Amino acid sequence: MASSSARCVVVLLAVPVTYDQQAKKLKNLPQWPPQWVTQGPDATTPIEKCQVKAEERLTCGVPDLTLAQCEAINCCFDEWRCYYGKAVTVQCTRDGQFVVVVARDATLPNLDLDTISLLGPQDALCKPVGTTKAFAIYQFPVTACGTTLMEESGYVVYENKMISSYEVELGPRGSITRDSHFELQFQCKYSDTAVEFLVVEVNALPPPAPVTATGLVRVELRLASGQCYNKGCVEEVEAYRSYYSEADYPVAKLLKDPVYAEVHILGRTDSNLVLNLDYCWATSTPSPLSLPKWDLLVDGCPYQDDRYLTNVIPVDGSSGLEFLTHYKRFTVKMFTFVDADTLAPLKDRVFIHCSTEVCHPTRTHSCQQSCNRQRRDVAAVNSVAGETVVSSGELILT
Repeated sequence: MASSSARCVVVLLAVPVTYDQQAKKLKNLPQWPPQWVTQGPDATTPIEKCQVKAEERLTCGVPDLTLAQCEAINCCFDEWRCYYGKAVTVQCTRDGQFVVVVARDATLPNLDLDTISLLGPQDALCKPVGTTKAFAIYQFPVTACGTTLMEESGYVVYENKMISSYEVELGPRGSITRDSHFELQFQCKYSDTAVEFLVVEVNALPPPAPVTATGLVRVELRLASGQCYNKGCVEEVEAYRSYYSEADYPVAKLLKDPVYAEVHILGRTDSNLVLNLDYCWATSTPSPLSLPKWDLLVDGCPYQDDRYLTNVIPVDGSSGLEFLTHYKRFTVKMFTFVDADTLAPLKDRVFIHCSTEVCHPTRTHSCQQSCNRQRRDVAAVNSVAGETVVSSGELILT
């Protein structure tokens, strides 16, 4: 269903409701504390969970709940009301209703609420009863929307599943995605005396050191680790003030996080040497020859079939480097490979590789690469060292 420019999206059409309207819709206060699930690298703390902007707060349960009652159903409380936090809440009511409230901030990167849906028939009953910019609210009978029924140790168990669609970019030798993939399996368990619930999240090799090419001219690919902490800081400048060491690998990244890469000549002081990147790509193994692979730079220019184009960063005097032509820098938005058949995210490792050439300019050939013309006419005949391939350490998705 996916293509290089198409997006597989289930659009949830619903009319936004006010807080008061939502409180009226959710008339049955869950009899047992609901289970919270946080999708992301770390579970949110109670304080983080409750840091919802005042204008985005959505009433949890019926009006006039006390602090104790609000905390009993794992919602947040301020001096005015009980409200949902930045997570996913699943509640079961005694009259046989699922209540599922999904926060936009339940994943990193943030979840596109328009892409989530239940697995069952997409009729009006199974669409959100309310939506805001920050939340999608579902309420439906436990017998509807594709719910399955089981019996288990004296309980009647109702189980359903919610998923999100995501965009897949297809390449000639591999496919990737940069979107969060949300998958939630949840249950309500009923007996003659109790209502219970269950939420189930559906969701090595030692790290290699940055590879240094051997030969007459040595070239290294390394990943930058600097971060901005002060207001007004320029991230692309600050990133290259420090670099990951061998002990830092594997480096964990979130989808769409920037990955700052640098390729440079080692141990040479000839200011006439010019480093050029012929081709850069990513694989899921340390081998640059392995598949799947995803192109990043082609002839030193951003791969045009990637919606998030690789950003080539100019190396100029502001960098503080002595030999500017010995360096190339670029930024990639973190992604994960997807299965070639099912298009399911693999959450695999990512390694970056670059094919490089070191050029010596002459009167007729400047060695400078341009994305507006073919690069071979300026570099191949002036190569100081043969084409070499360098690789990064391991990146993993969190």
